[in-house]
Amino acid sequence: MAQKGLARDTVVRAALELLDEVGLERLSVRRLAARLGVQNPALYWHFRDKQELLDEMARELLAPDMGGPGEGESWREWLTRRAHAYRRTLLSHRDGARLVTGSDPGPGVARGFEDELAILAGLGFTPEQGLHAIASISHYTLGFVLNEQARRERQERGGTRELASYADFPLTVAAVRAGGAPTSDEAFARGVRLIVDGVAASLRPQ
Repeated sequence: MAQKGLARDTVVRAALELLDEVGLERLSVRRLAARLGVQNPALYWHFRDKQELLDEMARELLAPDMGGPGEGESWREWLTRRAHAYRRTLLSHRDGARLVTGSDPGPGVARGFEDELAILAGLGFTPEQGLHAIASISHYTLGFVLNEQARRERQERGGTRELASYADFPLTVAAVRAGGAPTSDEAFARGVRLIVDGVAASLRPQ
């Protein structure tokens, strides 16, 4: 049938493009079908419902494999690079963090996570230590980008208010001047360093 000729990956790429245009709230099967020039039932050959489509979009977003540490790269450098790459991935699409948070990563992403644990195990981590190291950095990055993208959305709607008087918040002002705004690149990098330093401290014999 004609509907079956619509490739699954074509649908997913079109859905990610539509996400950038309208955001997660307004993304719908009806809008996607109109964009592709087909009727709604054509999409249900590939996806049972909208959630299954969102799951596949998230998997497409997370598909690039970080691999292990490069030659001469320490685990600290690798985890730091991984965090920054994950942030770039989430920021590459509008509402990328919300999309990933509400979706099922699937077996492919789970396999990638297992491979990363194996890498850390080869570097002297126990499975538990590796799990918490990767999860802590991943959750921090996801939460950071959630806040980052939500703030950007509010600014676009004109809903962000400035402080009435900076003089009333001298410590906050000093902190921002020294380390950047809480959603800045500098703040993100500082947070990653704190987590990586904590991981390193947890590995030292007590």
